Formats: sequence, structure tokens, C-alpha cells
Amino acid sequence: MTKTTESKFYALLIGIDLYESIQTSPPIYKNLGGCVGDIDLVAGYLKKTLQISPEQIWNLTAPVEESKELSEIRAAEGNVPPTYENIVKAFEEITAAAQSGEQVYIHYSGHGGRAVTIYPELEGEQRQDEGIVPMDIGSSNGRYLRDVEMATLLKRLTDKGCIVTVIFDSCHSGGATRGDCAIRGNENNLVDTTTRSKNSLVASREELLNNWRILTQAEPDLSGGWLPNKDYVFLAACRPSEYAYEYAVNGGQRNGALTYWMMDTLTSSTSVLTYKSLYNRVKGMIQSKFPQQLPILMGDGDRQILGDRREYKPYTLVVIDVAGDGAEITLDAGLAAGLSSGTRFAIYPVGVSDFSDKTQQIAIAEITDDIQADKSTAKILDAAAGGIEVKGKIEPGASAVMVAAPVDLIRKVRLFAEKQAGDKEQDLPADLVDKQTAALEKVRQALAGNGWVVEVKEGEEAHYQVAVGRDGTYEICIGMPIQNLRPALSIEEPEAPKKVVARLVHLAKYQAVQELDNPASDLTEYLEFQLCDKNKQPFPEQQNLSLKPKEVSYLKIKNTYSQTLNVAVLDIEPTWAISQVPIQGDFSSFIPLDSGQEAYTKLRLRLPEDYQQTKETLKVFATKGLANFQWLMLPSLDEQPQSRGNNPNEELKTRSGNQPISPLNELLTAIGNDVDNPPDRTRAFVYEPDPEAEWATQEIQITVTN
Repeated sequence: MTKTTESKFYALLIGIDLYESIQTSPPIYKNLGGCVGDIDLVAGYLKKTLQISPEQIWNLTAPVEESKELSEIRAAEGNVPPTYENIVKAFEEITAAAQSGEQVYIHYSGHGGRAVTIYPELEGEQRQDEGIVPMDIGSSNGRYLRDVEMATLLKRLTDKGCIVTVIFDSCHSGGATRGDCAIRGNENNLVDTTTRSKNSLVASREELLNNWRILTQAEPDLSGGWLPNKDYVFLAACRPSEYAYEYAVNGGQRNGALTYWMMDTLTSSTSVLTYKSLYNRVKGMIQSKFPQQLPILMGDGDRQILGDRREYKPYTLVVIDVAGDGAEITLDAGLAAGLSSGTRFAIYPVGVSDFSDKTQQIAIAEITDDIQADKSTAKILDAAAGGIEVKGKIEPGASAVMVAAPVDLIRKVRLFAEKQAGDKEQDLPADLVDKQTAALEKVRQALAGNGWVVEVKEGEEAHYQVAVGRDGTYEICIGMPIQNLRPALSIEEPEAPKKVVARLVHLAKYQAVQELDNPASDLTEYLEFQLCDKNKQPFPEQQNLSLKPKEVSYLKIKNTYSQTLNVAVLDIEPTWAISQVPIQGDFSSFIPLDSGQEAYTKLRLRLPEDYQQTKETLKVFATKGLANFQWLMLPSLDEQPQSRGNNPNEELKTRSGNQPISPLNELLTAIGNDVDNPPDRTRAFVYEPDPEAEWATQEIQITVTN
């Protein structure tokens, strides 16, 4: 990959294999074997490929053992031991050196840990501090570099205007060594209860607490995982409740799974990647090896890797496994995301962002009957079955873009060309009456092969109706004409019929998400989903909820199930948009809620322009497995989707949380129209265990009115 920025670049690289002076028996943190190797990979790439000067790289590594020659090289390059004190000092030095607009890259490989909080003011005694584990954690005065401290260190960089990237190849919980794989966390999933110093070398206690509250939107219960995410890209090896693995790839050097596949992607790519496209491949490669390790990406995923430019790339499903013969693939979504047997996807290689370019497709895949709550199997179709000739190797991390809905989601439209002049109900100016048939014939031709909407047959009921309106524009009706569709589409405009079909497809996708339900699941009764007032007290009547615009309320989610559930909330908006509601300030594809855990999210709903009253639907999804719901998001139907371009100052807000995020990205508006034969199969599922029991959903409807 070529360099994508002209700004100056600084890097802080920390790799810890050796943990000294461990006093407990057995030790909480055992030595590792691949962390220093991670740092060597990254440092080599920065120096050789990006030509970063060694003087701009802070190297802190602790190998278990190495040759005298290698240790002398490290000493000559200024390597220092990664103790708590040295890590804080390195942050201070790099913050002093870096200036506004310059790049700062931080990469940590080592143990991640949890400890009894020393900041009970934030969330009470039940809070657990998370942090990275310095090599001297086992000494008498050993300290974690805690999340609250790390937040201040990063805030100082972003306050200066630095462009910051943070990579953590560590885990937050424990595990056990499995075969040739080691867990980067404590061995028995312990919370460290050792009494440790409450004094910080980073800042005063008051500054640390104030910064944490600022970064979590002044809400002490809105922390999400390791760190509040603000103004930087954060890529972590796994979620807080999961394991981060290291292993010997192909029997060679041990590396963290995240670091290895990140560097493999960067060195093998011939195009400029964004963090989102990097994440997709890394996620696919990791989950093909370790299905229960899901990396997370937070921040501006459209920023180019190690660069200062941005490129829009929509969310897609990701290939997470490929059969040995290449005939089947596994996708990272299933029943809980509305997929069913017969759904078809176009497969694009890593790095492709223009999903309207059909020449970039390498295969067409169709979901089989082997579909679970959180993932699904798809077979590769040859040309005779409605696919294409496979154009290259499919690998984990490839993007999957839906090109045809299953039969039970296909919607029907009536093209109504029978309006008459003078008719009280169907009044149409005389000069437009004779233009109806030709105008709607163009829509009929544009419908061909879209995979979602077909023309209704005689005697069938229609979901939608398209007609010519009094002003000479196309109107789409669901009972009554849909209001506020902007811009209006004139029947004289050559591209208008295609745009009408695009809007119909959008409506079909919106309603498919709206109708997602699983009443047979027993999980539903273990999921509490309530709207609360500004004091976090549930409204007494949850069926007839009404709020004023910008009125403060809280969304409460509680898991009363015996196991961890992964949850996500979508806002099904009255503008025909589907956006993500951040849970505890976290915009990841889901957050894990442990048994008995509850989470509150602050809401301030508002009325869209030209609306006096709306109904908002908030829908929570819960799965036992790892799930991806971001690909279901859609932009508003009453406005043209905007291209992000490369404007680094552009910022969008969710309607529900009013918090800055990366703009809402959509897969479902980028589908191609290349599948000529719609699927002809309905659901036919036979499972053990039953995947229908693996997911549940609930929804809350809220009226927003002045």
C-alpha cells in the first residue's frame, strides 16, 4: 500500500512478552510469545514501506529472550522497557512533538486486564477499570495504565489537532491456552483485586475524572468498552468479554491474530484502503480461525489507512469462512438480520468500494438452508444457475452485497395508468392523461432484474402503487401518496424511472427490517427493553409513549438471561431511514450485555424538517452469537444520499442520540441489478440446535409531536 498522507508521522509501539516480578501463584499474567514480533512487523512496515524515520518512532518492547545481537540493535534504536512510568513518559514526549494535522499511530500488543476500580466516582464500586498491562505489573508498586488515564492521554493528542490511530492487540478478559494459541489476558478470567496505588503519573485525579466525563458526553454510565471513542480511529482485537488470540501462523513466528492479518492486508494490497475495508478483511480472516474473536472498529472508518484523507465505503456483509473447494462461503449474518434461504449476494474482493461496478464482482452466492441466527452458508452459483464465472479466489474478508431478496421479502407494485381528467378522486390535468401509459412503461422496463420489487399480477394485491401526479411527477403510494419525497421526479426526466425503482427497492428493504420478528424465541422474555424518563424511571405506560422534540429520555436494556447476549438497537425512522442507536456511546455492530447487566442510552428525538408529528420505532436485537446489524441501515427516502467525498470536517448526527459519529453507511442502497432470475425457494430450515431460539427482538414505538 502506498503512502496516503503528506503530514508528518509519529508512532508509539509497545510490545510486551515478558512480565516481570509476578508475585501471585499462579501468576495472573503469564509471559506471551508474539507481542514483540507484532511490534517488529509494524515497525518494519513503517520504516520500509512508509519511510518513517526511526527518530519519529518510540519503541517500547520486552522480549522474553533474544539474541545478544538483536538486543544490541534494539538498544541502539532507543528501545526502553515498557514499564508504567516509561509508557506514560513516551506518551508525553510524542504529544509534545506532534503538531496539529500530524499523524500519531499507537500500537499496543500485550495483556489487557481488568481491575477493581480506583475511580468509584464514575460508576460506583461495581465499575471495573480496564487497561493495558505494563511489564512491571507484578512488582510491589506495579500499576495498570487504566482506561481513564488512557482517555486523557489520547484527548491531549486530539485537542492539539493530531490525527490519531489506536490499535490494541490485547484482550480485556481471560481465557486459557488452547493448542498453539495463547490468550492475551489473565488465565482465569479474573478481576485483579490487588491493592494498587491510586496516584497517576498521567494527570491529577480531578483532571482524569473530568476528561472521562467530557468524553462520555457528561454521562457517567455511557462508557463503552475500553475507551470513550472521540476524534480518533480505534481498532481493537476483540470486544471486552472476548479473547484476543496469538498463534504461530503456518508454524512460524508467533503473532497476535489482529496484528498479523492487519499487516498481511496492508502489505498485500495494491490499492489504498480505508480502515473499514481493512477491518472487513481482518475480521474475516480472524473469524475463519477464531470464530469467537470479533475485532471492533470505532471512529472514522472511512479514513484512509495511516492517512489524512477519507473515502466513502458502505457497510457490507463480510465473508468469514471459505470452504476448501471454494464452493461455499460463510457470511457474518443470519436469521436475526432477516436473511433466509434463496437470498443472493454479489461477492467483491477486499479494497473495492464501488459496488455499482459489476465488473468488480468475482462471484454470485446464494444462501442455502444452512442458516443460523448470526451467520449463514451460501453456495457459489455458476452461470447456468444464475451466477457468473468466478473471477478470482474468494477469501475471508471479501464484501458481500445483496442483489436479490428471498421470495418472502419480494414486494409487488401496481403501475396505475387509469387516471382521468375531471375525476374527483383521480383528477389529472388533460395534457397528462395521455402521457401516463408511456411514463409508467418506462418504470416497468426499469423494474427488470432489481431483485426486490416486481409488478403485480392480475388478481394479486399490491404493496405499492406508482402513478403520475397532478404536477407531472411520479408518485409512490402506500394507500396514500408518500409525502416529502425529494427531489420530485418528473416524468420527462430520462433517469426518473430508474430513480423510482430505487425508491421502491428502498421501501422494500425498510419494511423487511421493520417486519423482522421472532416470536417463537424464549429469549424475548429475558430481554427488558424500556423507555425511561430523564430520571431513568420507566414510563408507566410503555404502549402509548409520547415525547416532545429534544425531550430527554433514556433507553434501558437489561439482560436477565443466564448467558451473555449481544445486542444492537436500530432506529426505524419516519423518513424511511434506518439508523443505529449507540448503546452506552458505542457504535459497534453490537455490544455484549452480561447476565444481569443493564445499559442506559440517552435520547433526544427530534422532528424532521416539514414534519409536525412522527412515529419513531426503536428496535432491539439480541443474539447469543456474534451478529452484524449495521448492514441494515438506510438513508432517508425523502432526500438524496450525499457522497462523503474527502471533507475531513464533515460530521453527521444520529437523530436519536444527537452524538457525532461516522456518517450512517448503507449496504442496501449499493446493490447491483444483475440477477435475472429471482429466487424460487422459500424457507426450509432443519437445525440442531434450533437457530430460531438463538435470537430475539423487541420494539418501542414513540410519538414525537410539538
